[in-house]
Amino acid sequence: MTTTLISGGTVVSATGRAAADVLIDGEQVVALLQPGSELLGTSVAASVDRVIDATGKYVIPGGIDAHTHMQLPFGGTEASDTFESGTRAAAHGGTTSIIDFAVQTYGQRIEDGLAAWHEKAAGNCAIDYGFHQIVGDVNEASLAAMAKLPDEGISSFKLFMAYPGVFYSDDAQILKAMQVSRDTGMLTMMHAENGPAIDVLAQQLVDQGKTDPYYHGIARAWEMEEEATHRAIMLAKLTGAPLYVVHVSAKQAVEQLAWARDKGQNVYGETCPQYLYLSLEDQLGASGPEWGSFEGAKWVCSTPLRSREEGHQHSMWQALRTNDLQMVSTDHCPFCMKDQKELGLSDFRKIPNGIGSIEHRMDLMYQGVVTGEITLERWVELTSTTPARMFGLYGRKGVIQPGADADIVVYDPNGHTSIGLEKTHHMNMDYSAWEGYEIDGKVDTVLSRGKVVVEGDAYVGAKGDGRFLKRGLSQYLI
Repeated sequence: MTTTLISGGTVVSATGRAAADVLIDGEQVVALLQPGSELLGTSVAASVDRVIDATGKYVIPGGIDAHTHMQLPFGGTEASDTFESGTRAAAHGGTTSIIDFAVQTYGQRIEDGLAAWHEKAAGNCAIDYGFHQIVGDVNEASLAAMAKLPDEGISSFKLFMAYPGVFYSDDAQILKAMQVSRDTGMLTMMHAENGPAIDVLAQQLVDQGKTDPYYHGIARAWEMEEEATHRAIMLAKLTGAPLYVVHVSAKQAVEQLAWARDKGQNVYGETCPQYLYLSLEDQLGASGPEWGSFEGAKWVCSTPLRSREEGHQHSMWQALRTNDLQMVSTDHCPFCMKDQKELGLSDFRKIPNGIGSIEHRMDLMYQGVVTGEITLERWVELTSTTPARMFGLYGRKGVIQPGADADIVVYDPNGHTSIGLEKTHHMNMDYSAWEGYEIDGKVDTVLSRGKVVVEGDAYVGAKGDGRFLKRGLSQYLI
């Protein structure tokens, strides 16, 4: 086995930071050492196969993006990143594990949907990967299959209160699925928007000739997210199921989560970089030169971008500081403008919903450290440690300690990253949703299970480096 020493850096965890050298043997961390340590009178650095100099840099556990959608069929097309291109882009950005969503469509068996996703991912991933299970057709056969998912290493499933006719589950179906969650310990993940009401609002806007991308966000009003979040919380309380609300974007939805958590309920939530940085006004042209332009389709996602004037972005950062939101994932679901987003040229309802961010999450969250929104330790907690705990991977992932997988990022706080299509872009897209963003830091070196996969700006890994992660039950529940 290859031995590696990461020397001279500052190891950062969710609870603190310290100068330490990290000794790796094969795929695992075997020791954290005092800088310059010796073994039997010989320096450790002289006895290993490779030394990575991390002087002046942070050494952190690799990022875990717990919400991605590679090759997801949506709106008559498919997400543009394959498991190969998407995980390679993730590695460039310091993410060393993803949890994607296997999909059961209406009328399909859960077992067949899961098998299809295994086939898509196997042998193609640059980094380790796991699956959640989307349940798009809650019926008696599905409920029986869901109960067996933990044996497959899948300990969470996702339901949709949105998208009638596609993934939508009504309250009775949600209640039955949550009863399985309660009985098995699986985590119920919820897309919380009132889909039937949204469809009515969207139809009314189109009937008025309001078809531009801006109206996507108007139709999916924050009231629809707040209401659905509260309803999901009450169904979870009734059944005793643990609940995790995905891609929270409205401050009112955060208030619902905080209310439930203050009462001791097992309720959690994530937000995404787009809800921290982007806004309805800035990206969809509510009052600027892009008003009426299709350019805004680049930032059409669900839940939608929210108004900066109403304070949603500020509230998301605050919720991350107070732990009313526990994680930041990407909901990475990329679509190109040409031939994909353009499907909605005459009707915003036909624009595939999604933003590509998997490459930039770690950098964008580090910029929050630079600007004082979060601490360095909270950066690690939000992007690596809590995802590992929330989804049954902690100890193996999300931490640098003896016995853990050597998923490690050397991050240079004195470096600089300019995000843009012609600069740092490795995702399979013809535009960047983050064009022009400047980051006061840079991913230097990325190791996945002890193997260097990114060095400087070069990808030096290989297709198939990633392995499937069989996950245990959540380690975050109270």
